[in-house]
Amino acid sequence: MKTTQFPKSFLWGAATSAYQVEGSPLADGAGPSIWHRFVRTPGLVKNGDTGDIACDHYQRMRDDVLLMKRLGLTAYRFSIAWARILPQGRGAVNAGGLGFYERLVDTLLEHGIQPMATLYHWDMPAALDDRGGWLNPDVADWFADYASVMFKRLDDRVKLWATLNEPWVVTDGGYLHGALAPGHKSRFEAPIASHQLLRAHGKAVQAYRALGKHQVGLVVNLAPKHAATDQPADVAAARRADAYMNRQYLDPVFLGRYPEEMTEIFGEAWPQWPAEDFKLIGEPIDFVGINYYMRDMIRHEETAWPVKTAVVPQSQSTYTDTGWEVFPKGLTEILLWVRQRYGNIPQYVTENGAAFYDPPAAAGGRVSDPLRVAYYRAHLRAIHDAVEQGVDLRGYCAWSLMDNLEWSLGFSKRFGIVHVNFDTLERTLKDSAHYYANVIASNGAVLDDAA
Repeated sequence: MKTTQFPKSFLWGAATSAYQVEGSPLADGAGPSIWHRFVRTPGLVKNGDTGDIACDHYQRMRDDVLLMKRLGLTAYRFSIAWARILPQGRGAVNAGGLGFYERLVDTLLEHGIQPMATLYHWDMPAALDDRGGWLNPDVADWFADYASVMFKRLDDRVKLWATLNEPWVVTDGGYLHGALAPGHKSRFEAPIASHQLLRAHGKAVQAYRALGKHQVGLVVNLAPKHAATDQPADVAAARRADAYMNRQYLDPVFLGRYPEEMTEIFGEAWPQWPAEDFKLIGEPIDFVGINYYMRDMIRHEETAWPVKTAVVPQSQSTYTDTGWEVFPKGLTEILLWVRQRYGNIPQYVTENGAAFYDPPAAAGGRVSDPLRVAYYRAHLRAIHDAVEQGVDLRGYCAWSLMDNLEWSLGFSKRFGIVHVNFDTLERTLKDSAHYYANVIASNGAVLDDAA
């Protein structure tokens, strides 16, 4: 009988982001971020929750790394809070903030865990937002300067760097629909923010080539967009949805252009960009990080601006607590699609996971989460299917290491494999964490167990 195995060098990780887990957002000289402001605006975050304490990872970092070691993780993907490093977004470097990430990296390495650092996971310094944020063309240079600070200090120990996490979410949530910081709602701003994010990515890659010695890439969230029917309107809607989420940020990097559907979607709000920008955006990268959570069955919806699409619920499917369809085959599909469209560039699954209901406190030292266990089993089998079909997949990160602040949903949705009691901050390994630890220890062999 054939045994499921992954390459010996395969990285088994878990992921978090700074604002969601760290707490202490203004500690040791840090400046406020756009999220520090956003959570203080009444009505924008469920229950008025904030990241002031979050999981208190800033204070409990060493114990959290010991938890990672207990799980057998060989990689930890975290993000760096830009405003901890540069409180004004530019200029003077804050030694206190830089020191935290140095201690984190050193502690990870001490325990045999490879650090995977993301430079931007949605928390722009508020001082730069005051100057236009992602709408200001100067942001590309601001970001490159920040990136250079981090490369100079940590590239001797960090071998995997990501510039941006999910630029689609930054613009769709932050500039188009207003659901995320900075909370703008503008069809005209969203394309500008998208383009400046990609220019900033390109400038950071240039900075890495000048200063770094390892690997740098980009992290995007992707989801298969399947037409709900074979009617021409629904097929066209699925094509627009695919362009808007999946191709908008990868086509410019790899193909030197935006999808033609972007003009169709945004109309007069879609600018004509200078040709030289695409040379910058297309700076060669070493890997792509894929964040995968769901697939969408798409139908045409004339009133849903600007993409004119709607997602059709599937009666036979399981859905997570965030209303996302559980569709493991979609992960195989996406990994194969990236290879087919953009070439066999190394890939990492940098986020994959699910929110299901978990109790506020562990019962008898245990949190039973059978739906999440089943989710991971199926999705890990899906990535192995992609590997067997030739995808150069280098690693996998569960989202998330621990329950945390789920952005505008506050603490109401739990994605962690480690349970956090938000009253006491006690950590408890869920059954999904024990299952994942067994996967790691066997390098995937337990995925063959019947279930």
